[in-house]
Amino acid sequence: QVQLMESGGGLVQPGGSLRLSCVAAGETGNFYNPVTWYRQTVPQNERELVARIWYSGSTIYGDSVKGRFTATRPFGEKTVYLNMNNLKVEDTAVYYCHYQEGGSDYWGQGTPVTVSS
Repeated sequence: QVQLMESGGGLVQPGGSLRLSCVAAGETGNFYNPVTWYRQTVPQNERELVARIWYSGSTIYGDSVKGRFTATRPFGEKTVYLNMNNLKVEDTAVYYCHYQEGGSDYWGQGTPVTVSS
C-alpha cells in the first residue's frame, strides 16, 4: 500500500502563488515512477491533468497551466511539489496527486485551492 498526502492548498487572490506538496509513504519502493498532479472542479467534477513529473525530473504540463505551474521532485525525497504562480480564478479546484506502484493506482485525499478576490 502507498499513502499519498497532499497539502498546501488554500484561498489566494488572483495573481497569487501557492505551493502544493505531495508526500508518499508506505510501500513506495524506490519511488521511481512518475507522479501526476490532477485537479477536479466542483461541481462540474471534471478531472484535468495538471502536471506529471518523472524520476529524472522531466515534466509535462496541461495547456492551461503551462508557464505558470512548475512541478519539482527533490532527489532522494518521497515528496513532489507543485509551484503555482499567477493563479487565476479558473484554477480553483481540488488538487490530487497520483502514483502507480505494483500495478495499482494510488490517490491522495486532495487539497482544495480557491482563487478569488
